[in-house]
Amino acid sequence: MGGKWESVVKSVKYHLRRTIGETPMTFEELTTLLTQIERILNSRPLEPLKDDPEDLSALTPGHFLMGVALTAPPEPSLLDLSQSRLSRWQFIQHQVQSFWKRWSTHYLHQLQSVSKWHHPSHAISIGSLVLITNEALPPCKWQLARVIKLHPGKDGLTWVVDLKTAQSTLTRPLTNLVVLPASSENKD
Repeated sequence: MGGKWESVVKSVKYHLRRTIGETPMTFEELTTLLTQIERILNSRPLEPLKDDPEDLSALTPGHFLMGVALTAPPEPSLLDLSQSRLSRWQFIQHQVQSFWKRWSTHYLHQLQSVSKWHHPSHAISIGSLVLITNEALPPCKWQLARVIKLHPGKDGLTWVVDLKTAQSTLTRPLTNLVVLPASSENKD
């Protein structure tokens, strides 16, 4: 189990180095940046809070720290502004957004990767909590959904599932889903 959090630490360090680079920062600026990155990491979904298929809430590290999910209003994007135009506060926000973009893309790609296409996937089953990927939206705005039906193909492998979101029921291919890690482990 320790390998999972060690992997998250390694990923954070990797993306933090690429985000900050050689940029000189004061202690306060670095503390602010790391605190906001901590908020990002502690708000990632770990597994479903309940086994109830109607419940789309996910357990996050924030639940262990504060007793509730950590949420914050989205900041306006500063990624498109040149760094020379930014105040130091905006610069820190730019660094946080840059880290979030790099880390979330990498983290979700790791969750989404399929081991082998010719073997059945044990990662998804009825009741699994998933994120629905959407190229038009940033990962933090992807919808949570529960798998309510599997559609096996002629080869016996499941490639398409029915999902229940907070608003509707959808049918999506597995390639457009990210199964939350603990959700898949608890089913085995």
